[in-house]
Amino acid sequence: MTYLEKLKALREDNDYSQKQIADILGIAQSTYSQYERGTRALPIESLIMLCNFYHVSPNYLLDWGK
Repeated sequence: MTYLEKLKALREDNDYSQKQIADILGIAQSTYSQYERGTRALPIESLIMLCNFYHVSPNYLLDWGK
């Protein structure tokens, strides 16, 4: 599973909309949608915020440390 798939799965598994997550990040829903689709790079600040929000490590999300 790619980090984009994990990002979407975490959101859906926790019953959040893209709009809700975008609001947490302080961005537009369309921007967040681009992050999930991989058409726009996810800034490191947003990655850290999402890891903290979902209580997961960057290692989990990015598949590091295998």
